[in-house]
Amino acid sequence: MSEKPLSPKDRIILPLDFNSFDDAKKAVKKLKNEIGLFKVGLTLYVKEGRKVIDHLQDQVGAERIFLDLKFNDIPETVGGVSSVVERMAPVRFMTVHASEGERVLKAAVEALKEGTGVLGITVLTSITDSELLGLGFSMTVRERVLMLAGFSKKAGCAGVVCSGLEASDVKKKCGQSFVVVAPGIRPAWAMISGDDQRRVMTPAQAVKSGSDYVVIGRPIHRAADPVGAAQKVAEEIEEALHDLPAGP
Repeated sequence: MSEKPLSPKDRIILPLDFNSFDDAKKAVKKLKNEIGLFKVGLTLYVKEGRKVIDHLQDQVGAERIFLDLKFNDIPETVGGVSSVVERMAPVRFMTVHASEGERVLKAAVEALKEGTGVLGITVLTSITDSELLGLGFSMTVRERVLMLAGFSKKAGCAGVVCSGLEASDVKKKCGQSFVVVAPGIRPAWAMISGDDQRRVMTPAQAVKSGSDYVVIGRPIHRAADPVGAAQKVAEEIEEALHDLPAGP
């Protein structure tokens, strides 16, 4: 995949978290000129399958597809399913849980030869320090994110998915070229009822912390004017980039 400087709108990843292909198609048509990447997650992919990827390839191109299926299995299985992704379509990014270590991540990286970047999933943004301790981990979220980012870097991953709260530390540990995708992004002007995200940031905060991409769905999808909301996010990112000493 070709590399080029990211514009403010290029940095926006929009989840297609819909239950139907028709709803997803409408969102793509409406917003394809306002955001960078479209994220296909478990709900839509399990229900609709490959036709979603085929449609996105036709409408926006492979470089703007983020396949977020969070693969998690033994190395042989993860490598095998990554090969299937490779044959299906060389998307921009796909995700693998980093919790099983370097061998699993490396199996995915080695199976992908046409430019698809593997992103290691670190700690979900719905998890807090206290919940992590309750799961039996004797470390903070930040410590675990950095440990898993280290595995991902050694395995040859393009980057990781982590909260913007840890982005700066990940960049310090793994280098500025190591991609950080930050979910749980909530603009100050968007109120989400019953939000399940815990470790959140605004788009500006995430970019200033070192995040390369921000994942933002409900504040755009639920807005009265989704196009206007996406443009507002891009404007906020642009202002944040101008505030940085020398853009990321």
